[in-house]
Amino acid sequence: MHQNLESWTETLLAKGRYSFALEKVREEFDQLTDVAIKLALKRLVDKGKIVSIHKGYYLILPPQYAVKGILPPSLFLDAFMKFLQRPYYVSLLNAAAYHGASHQQPQEFFVMTVFPVLRPTAKKGLKINYISIKRIPPQLTEQRKTEAGYLTISSPALTATDLVQYENRIGGLSRAATVLDELAEVLTPTSFSPDLLVHAHTTSLQRLGYLLEYACFNQALADALHLAMNQQGLNRLRVPLKASGEVKGYSSQNRWNVIVNTEIELDD
Repeated sequence: MHQNLESWTETLLAKGRYSFALEKVREEFDQLTDVAIKLALKRLVDKGKIVSIHKGYYLILPPQYAVKGILPPSLFLDAFMKFLQRPYYVSLLNAAAYHGASHQQPQEFFVMTVFPVLRPTAKKGLKINYISIKRIPPQLTEQRKTEAGYLTISSPALTATDLVQYENRIGGLSRAATVLDELAEVLTPTSFSPDLLVHAHTTSLQRLGYLLEYACFNQALADALHLAMNQQGLNRLRVPLKASGEVKGYSSQNRWNVIVNTEIELDD
């Protein structure tokens, strides 16, 4: 039996666990009333030992993170999503950074999960944005080891298609193309699997192909994606490169049937 809540949280930290649910506290300290538990938790919050990031869920702050008052998402996200009982994967610029494309340091953390929509986690300068999709494709994700266990991230190919599909969330198509240019180093012609082509929007694949060919000048990957789309029998209807842009008067004379209605400039 633990003497008190503080020593219990220190034991969790020693085991490499950085978070806990209120329910777990009730189990461990079943002799305490809810009022006593709330008071004990408040004392730890006031001392900067723990912080609440969601109703009934707390992070434990080791000394090196006490000043910031928050943890990096890699230390608690997996356990937090299990607490919420939601499948997920780390996506966009954050996933790209795990794959070596860290040219663009993201200010926010992006996580894909399923419906219903989850409100952003915003605490002490940290912001985690959740993007809701119908289904998380486990075959297109990878596990990465962290200090606290594992983190699920999108594969390089899924990261690439997401960057194009959600370019408005990361600062536009030129930024997406800049990251793609780095990400291309870990993509291979076999990356464009049937699983990816079934999951991704065809319009995003068309834009991805166009960017690989005309912004990143990676003919091998562009050819591989084009061939994979043909083999999958995907119809390429005319689609604007910039989804929100004007389309009248712009050409789509390319094999992707992409209306080139914006200029793409890679960042240095």
